[in-house]
Amino acid sequence: RSMQWQDEAIILGIRRHGESSVIAEVMTRARGRHLGMLRNGRSRAMQPVLQPGNLVEVTWRARLDEHIGHFTAEPLNFRAAVLMERAASLHGVQALAALLRLLPERDPHPHLFEMLNVVLDHLEEPSGAGELFVRFELAVLNDLGFGLDLVQCAATGSREQLDYVSPKSGRAVSRTAGLPYHDKLFRLPEFLRDSARKAADRDSLVEAFRMTRYFLDRHVYEPRGLEPGTARDGFVEAVLGAMAQSNATPQIPSLKQDWPR
Repeated sequence: RSMQWQDEAIILGIRRHGESSVIAEVMTRARGRHLGMLRNGRSRAMQPVLQPGNLVEVTWRARLDEHIGHFTAEPLNFRAAVLMERAASLHGVQALAALLRLLPERDPHPHLFEMLNVVLDHLEEPSGAGELFVRFELAVLNDLGFGLDLVQCAATGSREQLDYVSPKSGRAVSRTAGLPYHDKLFRLPEFLRDSARKAADRDSLVEAFRMTRYFLDRHVYEPRGLEPGTARDGFVEAVLGAMAQSNATPQIPSLKQDWPR
């Protein structure tokens, strides 16, 4: 008796296997990050389907649950072609995949699958992409057990005038409690505040990228002896560069309302 399941999945990456097959790495809706072998994955018909960022329906089969197993994949959303057109989205797909690789394989994170879908749909618009990416990083930190508390002051318990974040505790600090130590604290980017009404601008994104990078380094990369890789830096540079050039107000309102909980 063999094992089998079917699920929606987002392609994260592929690597060659033998003459014509590939090992595909996908983020599934119900089963987390999963690997499987695709026969003829390097064929002309399959190559466009297996590009990172595409949404597919996979069927996985194996004799035993612990085996790597075999995938078949049917395309649902060919968005990779659009993602390849810009530096920000090209780096963004790779950086998102790198974040998901920090989670254990086959560990279900359905809300991260939903979030990934939302981020990938908005990657071509720099300011919205930057904001969504930061929220995705915060969600991954949370799932790894290092969530930031940005709704209540660590010192006073107040939920008002939260201006800072403590690098030690990862908790918000109010204006009055934080002012004497302001040079040792992160500024809490306005778009991440509970009362946020507007989308991220360039300055608040610079602050947010610096903050999430610090907590990822401290809690994840350094303890595991990992290098963060270059995709995130490429993404951040492309997003901030595009925003500086366009001087535009973000096209996407703060997406908290349609953000999966």
